[in-house]
Order: sequence, then C-alpha cells, then structure tokens
Amino acid sequence: MKLITAIIKPFKLDEVRETLSALGVQGMTVTEVKGYGRQKGHTEIYRGAEYAVSFLPKLKIEVAVKSELLEAVMDAITSKAKTGQIGDGKIFVTPLEQVVRIRTGETDGDAL
Repeated sequence: MKLITAIIKPFKLDEVRETLSALGVQGMTVTEVKGYGRQKGHTEIYRGAEYAVSFLPKLKIEVAVKSELLEAVMDAITSKAKTGQIGDGKIFVTPLEQVVRIRTGETDGDAL
C-alpha cells in the first residue's frame, strides 16, 4: 500500500478527482496549502503599491492506494494536473505500514 501526496493548482482539482474516481479510488483528503518552488512566488499591485506574494495557493491531495494502482493513479494525476506552466506541482509517494478503518476495524487493503 502507498500514500500518494500531490500538490496541484486549485483549479485542477475536479479533473483529478473525476479521473481518480473512474480508476476506483474511493476516497481522498484535500487540504488548502500555500507554498513555493522554482517559481518563487510573484508580485502583485494592490492600490497602486507593488508587493511580493511569496507563497502561492495550492491544494494538497492525499490518496491511499493498493500498490497495484500506484502507476495508474500517478499517471492520472500527472496528466490531469499538468498545464505545462511552472508551478504545476509535485507528487510524493510513501509506503503505508498499516491502515485501519475505525468504524469496522477492517485493516490494510480492506480498509482502503
């Protein structure tokens, strides 16, 4: 089992969610986050004054999947979140030792 954490642009969420649902991914956690990478933020003008925006709004998606689905899910996120512009995001994959569904007590693959 793997935990996939993806940082994407906010307007790409619906496309990613629909594609993952079609693959059989049954749940995800989405968090509004701010950060920067190579794009280093940008400048904006507000009431005639220019100021730097160092942290840009992004979404963090967390999805737990069986190892067999890993490549398909990563390909789906990559294809649907990609705009070709700087700041499209990143995908991180970490192993999951154990998963327990609190309501039923199911464990590991059954709990996903």
